[in-house]
Amino acid sequence: MTIAAQPQMSNTPQGWLSRAEHWLDQRGKGAWIAAMVVSFIFVWPIGLALLAYMIWSKRMFSKSCSRRNHSGFTGDQRYARRHGFRSSGNTAFDSYKAETLRRLMSEQDAFEAFLERLRAAKDKSEFDQFMDDRAETASQSRADVEDIDDTTDDGELLDEPKKSDK
Repeated sequence: MTIAAQPQMSNTPQGWLSRAEHWLDQRGKGAWIAAMVVSFIFVWPIGLALLAYMIWSKRMFSKSCSRRNHSGFTGDQRYARRHGFRSSGNTAFDSYKAETLRRLMSEQDAFEAFLERLRAAKDKSEFDQFMDDRAETASQSRADVEDIDDTTDDGELLDEPKKSDK
């Protein structure tokens, strides 16, 4: 097991309350709310105390309890640590990993660009097909109207009623 995989243990002993607080913080605001609701159901004074603590510590109105910066890392550093970008201690492997990740990201960008061009070509061909069908339908309907006009005689047409003079 590497040092990076081992949990950080502080020198000060943690009580069960601070361990419970840390455990709930890791799971976010939903865990705090669930703990409060359950404690209201079984022992209402504890639920009331949890509600007061959540309001006092600003856990109730913050975006997420797990976003608190307990470790001193910036947002980018926390993201990198969470997603496998932390150093292994071996510089040769780290440079290989960085180069491979750069190559994979450029391949992914190229593939996404290819898919976008493919979608655009498919959309264009579908639109062209639609326009061709529409033009064919319009020319067919014009030809049908012309055929109807050619087949009717002038005698078959009804005359307008004549206006009578009063």
